[in-house]
Amino acid sequence: MKSYKNKILIQNTITYALVIAAFLLIQILMAGGHINSLLKGILVPLCTYVILAVSLNLTVGILGELSLGHAGFMCVGAFSGAFFTHVMAASIPNPQLRFIIALFVGAVVAAAFGILIGIPVLRLKGDYLAIVTLAFGEIIKNVINVLYVGTDASGIHISTKDVASLNLAEGGKVIIKGAQGITGTPKMATFTIGFILVLITLFIVLNMINSRTGRAIMAIRDNRIAAESIGINITKYKLLAFSVSAALAGVAGVLYAHNLATLAATPKSFGYNMSIMILVFVVLGGIGNIRGSVIAAVILTLLPEMLRGLNNYRMLIYAIVLIVMMLLTASPKAIQIRERWISSIRKPKTKEEA
Repeated sequence: MKSYKNKILIQNTITYALVIAAFLLIQILMAGGHINSLLKGILVPLCTYVILAVSLNLTVGILGELSLGHAGFMCVGAFSGAFFTHVMAASIPNPQLRFIIALFVGAVVAAAFGILIGIPVLRLKGDYLAIVTLAFGEIIKNVINVLYVGTDASGIHISTKDVASLNLAEGGKVIIKGAQGITGTPKMATFTIGFILVLITLFIVLNMINSRTGRAIMAIRDNRIAAESIGINITKYKLLAFSVSAALAGVAGVLYAHNLATLAATPKSFGYNMSIMILVFVVLGGIGNIRGSVIAAVILTLLPEMLRGLNNYRMLIYAIVLIVMMLLTASPKAIQIRERWISSIRKPKTKEEA
């Protein structure tokens, strides 16, 4: 048992060390002027995608349920966080403090949606669960696209028609403008804040996995009937994992919203393509492998930008890299070769070999 705990501690330390080392390397390169403005612009989205990949792996890899609604939880967190920032501008003049509180607001609202969606949805399995969660993400996006929200002295006004139907008093302010979304959100998100949120996400997920709760969740994943027979509350632990995953997606959404001048619920930002892309990070990094999700999210986010010089071929190369990575991580023959290679490295030398 002690050796197992030591092994887990070493693995987690390696994960944290890799993330910290990458952050320091980027800071050194930025200080030396070796990173162009294009790459600087994707550093915050990079942190966002890492948080999304790690949080989705909690549902897909640890809980063992296929969810395609992660972009929906991100969307809920993004709009609730940005809305809070605008509404509380007069009450909390400090933008940094508003942003920090907005992160908690986005997490809580996304977690609440996770619980509401999870109660009926987690009774389903496999493809059925994937379809329902995918539908949830599309519903959220389309509802926000027809939503008009404004505030005045009498409170918050909501409409699904147009701005005029809000009937705002003089001095009132329209915050959510239907398909135009939210404009004028302070750009408080920085790479340093994103890095801190990535570390917090890793800390929450890794500690949850290696706790008694995580072992119960994995027992449900491996054999639901056996887990239930020894007294594990199936509904409780599935909802817990699903809501924590949703809350972290909400945090990623708030970070994403405060990196943009205009936030709109477009298909590119919060559609099913985003959910599929996050799932690709999880699958290519290894289902259940948290460190792999981090590495896959970083590589697959940076790769299209690094290949921008090969404009005519970059998406072809991107697709080839996806196929090769999939073969290397999922092919039984490739896994066997990799394990044999790792075991040959770790194998201690005999006296004759020495």
